[in-house]
Order: sequence, then C-alpha cells, then structure tokens
Amino acid sequence: MKLVAVTSCPTGIAHSQMAAENLEQTAEDKGHDIKVEVQGAMGAENELSDSDIAAADAAIIAADTAVSQDRFNGVPLIDGTVKDAVNDAEGMIADAISAADGDASDSGSDVDRSESTSPESNQQRRRGGDRSKSLVARLKRLFS
Repeated sequence: MKLVAVTSCPTGIAHSQMAAENLEQTAEDKGHDIKVEVQGAMGAENELSDSDIAAADAAIIAADTAVSQDRFNGVPLIDGTVKDAVNDAEGMIADAISAADGDASDSGSDVDRSESTSPESNQQRRRGGDRSKSLVARLKRLFS
C-alpha cells in the first residue's frame, strides 16, 4: 500500500522528525511504501508532490499546527497529533489502511473515499489530545 504523510510541530526541530521517522520505520516494517513531508519553523523537508499524493492509497497528517488538507482531496485522510505518530505510528497506519479499505486496488472508488472522511473515522484522532489530561481537567480534580 502506498501512503503519504505530513508531520508538523511549531518548531519542527525534534518532534516532527521523530514522528516522521517512526511512521517511515513502522510502514517499512509492515511492508508499505510511505513518503513523509516534515514541516517546521525552517520550512518543509521532503515535500510531497502532486503525483505522490495522487498515487497514494491514504494520507496521514500528524500535526500540532495547521496543515492545509486541500491538496489531499480524494485521498482517505487520517488526522492526528505528532504525539500520536511518535507513540502509536502503528495505529495511525492501521487507521489509514482501514480508511483505504485495506486494498490498494480499490483506492480509486469514490464510495471508499466518502466513507473515510466521515467524522466517525477521525473521532479518536482529534486535535488536542485527551481532554481528561488537560490543564482544566487536572485543576478541577485538584480543587474538588
């Protein structure tokens, strides 16, 4: 299966690089091809071309900053944080494969693509992480 990914954090020095390496290594171990673009304060490295995106069966965005998703139109998209890619690259890749229905030969059908962009498929990969671990939640527990 061919995958593309974008990792991005505000500084782009360490975490986005770690996320990219983890996605690349995990995809390779699972027998998938992946190309990862790293975005940070110094710009983009290993930029994805339009042909890379068009040939992809699924796309992964692991970002703590805003990443334009317009160029991924028509490709099943998994959205998560850099922390997701660092800690659970295998889960993100599995989600991307299931979003593409696990079969690269079916990746061109519009039915599969519309199902993959439903809110239910991105429910666990929402931006901001676990709300129970937020500062406000911790303060509520502290003062209750």
